[in-house]
Amino acid sequence: MKVAAIKIDPYLNWDSGTLNPYQHGEVFVTYDGMETDLDLGHYERFLDVELPGISNITTGKVYQSVISKERKGDFLGACVQIIPHITNEIKEMVREISAKDNYDVVLVELGGTVGDIESQPFLEALRQLRNEEGSKNVMFVHVTFVPYLNAAGEFKTKPTQHSSKELRSMGINPDMIVLRSQEHIDDDIKRKIAHFCDVDFDAVVNTPDAQSIYEVPLVLDRENAGQFISDRINLGIDFENDKNTLNEWEEIVNSLKIQSPVVTIGIVGKYVELEDAYISIRESLHHAAAKNGVKMNIVYLSSDVDVKDENELKAFEEELSKLDGILIPGGFGDRGVEGKLSAVDYAIENEVPIFGICLGMQCMVIQFARRIGMEDANSSEFKTDLEYPVIDMMEEQKKIKNMGGTMRLGAYDCKLIDGTKTKEAYGEDLIQERHRHRFEYNNEYRDVLTENGLVIAGTTPDDFLVEIVELPDHPWFIGCQFHPEFKSRPNNAHPLFASFVKAAFDNKEYRNNTEDEIFEKINSNKTFNKYKNSSREERKYALV
Repeated sequence: MKVAAIKIDPYLNWDSGTLNPYQHGEVFVTYDGMETDLDLGHYERFLDVELPGISNITTGKVYQSVISKERKGDFLGACVQIIPHITNEIKEMVREISAKDNYDVVLVELGGTVGDIESQPFLEALRQLRNEEGSKNVMFVHVTFVPYLNAAGEFKTKPTQHSSKELRSMGINPDMIVLRSQEHIDDDIKRKIAHFCDVDFDAVVNTPDAQSIYEVPLVLDRENAGQFISDRINLGIDFENDKNTLNEWEEIVNSLKIQSPVVTIGIVGKYVELEDAYISIRESLHHAAAKNGVKMNIVYLSSDVDVKDENELKAFEEELSKLDGILIPGGFGDRGVEGKLSAVDYAIENEVPIFGICLGMQCMVIQFARRIGMEDANSSEFKTDLEYPVIDMMEEQKKIKNMGGTMRLGAYDCKLIDGTKTKEAYGEDLIQERHRHRFEYNNEYRDVLTENGLVIAGTTPDDFLVEIVELPDHPWFIGCQFHPEFKSRPNNAHPLFASFVKAAFDNKEYRNNTEDEIFEKINSNKTFNKYKNSSREERKYALV
């Protein structure tokens, strides 16, 4: 079946683009360039689909659309009200997504908490939608948290009872209740909730905390949630006789449970206190680890380091020394940039595999430029009146004033260069990746940087914009201007992440082996073919 997903966010922002990651987590970018809630990333990973930007509905989008129509006279002088105008607009947006690609099933998540004032127009619109589409075609699933009180040694069902009552007062009767909990909830509590919330016992489903978020579909399957949904809205699926439905998914989950060997990757960023700020990167690393048959250990390191303080810098480098690979994620603003540049320098000096994404790639270019004598090299995002603005904004972007309007957003084609690690990882000539950035590699410094060893591994098809850089004489040093993490899937790890994790693990193995073991490995590893006829000293240098 073709399945679409919609996330409704009741906040007044038009999109997620200007929200602080500390408040809202990662900003996910769709292929058509919409900055959305991070939940759309989960939907894409779980469903293995690419969702359009209209799949994220916000109060801001709804009201802007209605006001725009009112200004154009579309309502013929009527008094514009929440009902019917706002609720009609919400229904129209949901139906637009449903009709966009002839979907069989549309999942709609209304965020927030039952009882929030800001959610009420959406609840009313969804109530109307059920009546208009027919109750056999629409079902409501209420997700609720059931707290466990350690002192009393029991679960408390009153919050679930209260929220269900609140929903019914708005004309919405939940068809299914999904109980989130820290521990497993037994049948007696399920019967109590079914009784007080007026739902079938079979419709009360428990999803206790799991080791991995990818286990949740298997938990739901064990609770027979799929069969209940299929019967309720007549999907015609027989879960009982089709035991292979989730076999592939089960294999994915098992591959993510590998406990050894371990590879440790450090994410060096400025929002590391909140993991959700880098959620797609985190998931992509786990996908890549599973593909390589290793366990991923992620360490979050703050880049907000005073690099002029010798003790602080030494402590930072001590933490970097414990890593098998370093990943520099994207971001905006100058806070923490010098720490990222120090991490790049450490990776070059100590030949540690490093992956730069967006701003991370720009830091690689800046630090490389500084190392070849351009001491003032920087991005014009952080400093004006630079002698070497190796990262700069394109002229056409400088004329745009609205936040977000200056950015290159969404999917763009990228041409890969032969003989590069990047081309080897992808195995393709032309790729398409999603962008979210304002500043670009400054073409004025293209020649001098490449003459000194920095390789341009990917460009836009017209060869105008640099998309990927790498260093050839380094175990793995690749930076990309785009965000590959948005396209990684648990069943299809992104090629750059897979290559990076493999290089980090291989590099760790070489560092931990004796010289003789290393030279034996060289004979069976095509990565080092070019050194096979070199002297022992040259090979030793190549492998460090």
